[in-house]
Amino acid sequence: MNTGSDREANESAAESAAESTGGSAAAETPHVSKAPAFIKARRSLHLSWQVGVFIVGLAVIGAGVAMLVLPGPGWVAIFAGLAIWATEFAWAHLALRWTKRKVSEAAQKALDPKVRRRNIILTSVGLAIAAVLIGFYLWKYGLQLPWNNEVK
Repeated sequence: MNTGSDREANESAAESAAESTGGSAAAETPHVSKAPAFIKARRSLHLSWQVGVFIVGLAVIGAGVAMLVLPGPGWVAIFAGLAIWATEFAWAHLALRWTKRKVSEAAQKALDPKVRRRNIILTSVGLAIAAVLIGFYLWKYGLQLPWNNEVK
């Protein structure tokens, strides 16, 4: 099972990629397992380490998914779980790098004055609509707090 964390295979893949792209991939280092050397020296121990990292990352991502609907920093936990996986698995490292690139592109786009103006206008319109709806509800039904209800 190739998880992308073995150094020799990644080094040869990086060298062949650097040769085929004219050296542009030489700036990026290949993904290497962050496991201690004594763990990487034994295949069964290294496989156990990877299973453990996978389970911990899965638990963090699962908690993040739960926090999307429950109180808590869901997206932060999901990205933390992906970062845990990225310490061992090349596919997770690539996914994390893609995610970081997309987040930075979105942040740059959000700083664009036209986009900021549009977002401010949309937020203002949404707040105005919400205020009108709340005002209509209060006018129609009034404000009666639950602890002031009298049982008839």
